[in-house]
Amino acid sequence: MMNKILLVEDHEMNRDMLSRRLKRKGFEVAEAVDGLQALEKVEEVKPDLILMDMSLPQMDGWEATRRIKSNPETQDIPVIGLSAHAMSGDRQKGLNAGCDDYDTKPIDFKRLLDKIHTLLDQRSDS
Repeated sequence: MMNKILLVEDHEMNRDMLSRRLKRKGFEVAEAVDGLQALEKVEEVKPDLILMDMSLPQMDGWEATRRIKSNPETQDIPVIGLSAHAMSGDRQKGLNAGCDDYDTKPIDFKRLLDKIHTLLDQRSDS
């Protein structure tokens, strides 16, 4: 069974590139361009994992993640926060918002894949 990833990214080029690379690695990818659309898509596609850009229009990734994690139906979906902000406080802010892990842009694809597999493995073990 293919794992479904919801990729939330407002920058079209980043979204397109990351989506293609994930699909090549065997993932099914759904996309959202802002936090509000992410909340709709989570209900619709029931992803196994969410890659959440933190700087989004309409509703930012921090708020979208808080809402996903406060909903009993979606709170167990692992979220990896993605941000160009590499300040040490940002990682903590992401974890405080409910992110299960955090990665910085530009994306190191191998490192991100490792994080995705670790979280999916933990989820299938529970």
